[in-house]
Amino acid sequence: MNSSNHRKERDTLGEIMVPKDAYYGSQTQRAINNFQISGRHLPRTFIKAQGIIKASAAFTNMELGRLSKTTGEAIIQAAEEVIEGKFDDQFVVDVYQAGAGTSQNMNINEVIASRASEILNGRLDSHHVHPHDHVNMTQSTNDTFHSAIHIAAAEIINQRLLPSVSHLQKELEKKSIAFMPIMKSGRTHLHDALPIRLGQEFSGYAETIKSTYQQIEETTDALYEIGLGGQAIGTKMNLPPEYIPKVIAEVCKRTNLPFREPSNMFQFIQNTNAPIRTMLALKELSIHLIKITSDLRLLASGPRTGLAEITLPSVQPGSTIMPGKVNPAILEMTHMVCCQVIGYETAIATAGMAGQLEINVMMPLIAHTLLDSLEILSNTIPTMVNKCIIGIQGNEQICNNYMQESLALVTALSPIMGFDLASQIGKEADDKNVTIKQVLQERNLDTPEIIKALNPKGMV
Repeated sequence: MNSSNHRKERDTLGEIMVPKDAYYGSQTQRAINNFQISGRHLPRTFIKAQGIIKASAAFTNMELGRLSKTTGEAIIQAAEEVIEGKFDDQFVVDVYQAGAGTSQNMNINEVIASRASEILNGRLDSHHVHPHDHVNMTQSTNDTFHSAIHIAAAEIINQRLLPSVSHLQKELEKKSIAFMPIMKSGRTHLHDALPIRLGQEFSGYAETIKSTYQQIEETTDALYEIGLGGQAIGTKMNLPPEYIPKVIAEVCKRTNLPFREPSNMFQFIQNTNAPIRTMLALKELSIHLIKITSDLRLLASGPRTGLAEITLPSVQPGSTIMPGKVNPAILEMTHMVCCQVIGYETAIATAGMAGQLEINVMMPLIAHTLLDSLEILSNTIPTMVNKCIIGIQGNEQICNNYMQESLALVTALSPIMGFDLASQIGKEADDKNVTIKQVLQERNLDTPEIIKALNPKGMV
């Protein structure tokens, strides 16, 4: 190791060499050395949430006279620069790290301390501001890391996920209205069923997404509980009573979201209720998106040998061997993302079971998994809407042809001639590969009453 490019840092375990220009210090460097696992780091949404917490804590500690104005203002400036993303390259701890996120908390403590020291006297390695005594004052990894998960998740949901889900719902509703005049054959078990309007089919998709939106919105309320001030196990040790309401008020001010103190601080520190519930809602959204994308792929199958009842926008060539082939690429991508989210939900459920006594040490995994799920869904849904849903066209002639040939039309005859005779007519039409109307004509059963009953519009 070239000593000219490194500096010595010291912690309770002794000395360690750190890159000369790094804003992080000894404990971050030990985490780098210990956890070379995935090469993945916690996302900037989480780093931003940590910065919000550190700035809010410094502001509150200044207000309460626990931190000098000079040091406090330097910490706030450094934390705000972290919030803005100026030091993203300094957050280098692997997702799979020491339990509870101690390494990650020290990573941000050290970066902010070094930058605050630099602000005060021009040298990042001067230790003028201490990562523990100043930046981490009145905090623990156990309350801040958990709270950062809630803050980051709530911001993504409110700013990106819910608006994109709402957009999807509205575009599906528009398609429902546009396609309402198109009659088609319904299908159950992938076989002929009663007639339905293409618009009615799409209305089901729209209402499904609306219901899921409401579920996510309701679930998000649990994320507004943040346990700042609970410290290591929820006992609020060495804190003035004014600290918790003041620090949470500052977080609310910085995020414009209604965060609040947990009803029971011990429960907050011990468990991961909100991430578990949020992931269940994201899993439900993913299941519904898979159903919708699978339906759209079936309805658009062909274009010559499938259903071809709808046409999807062409976004890219679909084959390296078959010229002119175009695949439902956007829907396939959406399906893959949803499969990933469903797998992530299992990971969070498993991590949620790993809590022991006063803490759950799987917090870094929970943070990565929840925030990545929110990130990929928030990116996927607008892509699905803009590159696929908006451009879907209904193929009215094909829909009508299938509907007229559907054996399920015979269902309308049961009240007139009875189930058994209607079944015989349906079977005969299938055996002869003709329509229901043709069988009725051959049997001289095509009375005005029966022909009227066979009108698909009367069945919807």
